[in-house]
Amino acid sequence: MYRKLKQTIAAAALAGAFAFTAPAAAVELTMYYPVAVGGSLTKVVDGLVADFMKENPDIKVKAIYAGNYNDARIKALAALKSGEPAQLSVMFSIDIYELIEQDAIVAFDDIVKTDEEKTWLNSFYPALMENGKTGGKTWGIPFQRSTIVMYYNKDAFREAGLDPNKPPATWDELVSAGKKLNKGTAGQMDRWGMMIPSTGYPYWMFGALAMQNDQVLMNSAGNETNFDAPATIEALQFWRDLGEKHKVMPSGTIEWGTLRQNFLEGKTAIMWHSTGNLTTVKKNAKFDFGVAMLPAGKRRGTPTGGGNFYIFKKSSPEEQAASMKLIRFLTQPGRTAEWSIKTGYLGTRPDAYETDALKKYVVEFPPAAVARDQLEFATAELSTYQTGRVRKLLDDAIQSVLTGAKTPAEALGSAQSQADKVLKRYR
Repeated sequence: MYRKLKQTIAAAALAGAFAFTAPAAAVELTMYYPVAVGGSLTKVVDGLVADFMKENPDIKVKAIYAGNYNDARIKALAALKSGEPAQLSVMFSIDIYELIEQDAIVAFDDIVKTDEEKTWLNSFYPALMENGKTGGKTWGIPFQRSTIVMYYNKDAFREAGLDPNKPPATWDELVSAGKKLNKGTAGQMDRWGMMIPSTGYPYWMFGALAMQNDQVLMNSAGNETNFDAPATIEALQFWRDLGEKHKVMPSGTIEWGTLRQNFLEGKTAIMWHSTGNLTTVKKNAKFDFGVAMLPAGKRRGTPTGGGNFYIFKKSSPEEQAASMKLIRFLTQPGRTAEWSIKTGYLGTRPDAYETDALKKYVVEFPPAAVARDQLEFATAELSTYQTGRVRKLLDDAIQSVLTGAKTPAEALGSAQSQADKVLKRYR
């Protein structure tokens, strides 16, 4: 009996000597993200996520391309109601009020713990944070962020007798240059002087024109709009006049999705578009091109745009911590610089422009600094409670004016009246 007991104890000790603790299961994250400008952005995201997982083998990330911004929001919110919710997503910076109202996201202030994390939370350009903060808390972190910039064909400028190094700086100069850049006859225009897209995100382009006329479109609380302000009406009249009166761009609507190709094919000498197109234009333009800030009316102005990171409230504390780790990795100065160089989107924090890579890139390719420098004149993108409904009211008003169905005063007056009804309960 005693001998058997000793043998049992010895066997147990031997087994204990070779025992090990099983590694903890990896935290698994699902992240949705949108693409609004086309190009190879999905490959860039996949590469950055792969780099993160190499450095963090205990975190597995499934990055899912979800379509455009609207698609990303719809899919991410649908996933929350399914049995397989995402833990984080890149969505429109202007989705903030809808996400808060649905109690879908958690404030970053409630997740950050260390002084280092708090410092990181305040490391981004203030203009880019305007759409990510409300109620004294930060709900969104800037990632694929942009401003609207003016791309122009320098070869066309030379052909028209214009200085290729002096793009239009005012509305009057824009009209004057546009007339000289037109090529062809009224019935058969081979090249238009300029184009501003009016499908896809017309409210965004209009936010630039309104700001240039010294008018913002909404208040900071997200419960009032200024659609029928005199300066807003004047700005929309100017947009219509560019096609109807000055005839420097096509009448009616201009497609967001095909405008970049029109520019690359020489069908327009100037286009207003997202800085997120910069790297693709750089790679594909067969002509000398420039990038400039948008011209001034009463002042310069552009809304910021693009997507922020959000963390969903349904995720566990471990998933939220892992999500924070991923977001911090993707927004560190070096990775932010890499993202900006590969896509054309803004470096979202000042110290990204102090990295050797981005500093060198800006010297070699000065257009990369235009969107950053334009932040001095930037305002928040249109964002309110019930953003989708309110935005559509403005989009419909803009298009009804550009197609000649209504006057600016009629269209914007109606949009304001309907927006007031939608937003009344949030005041």
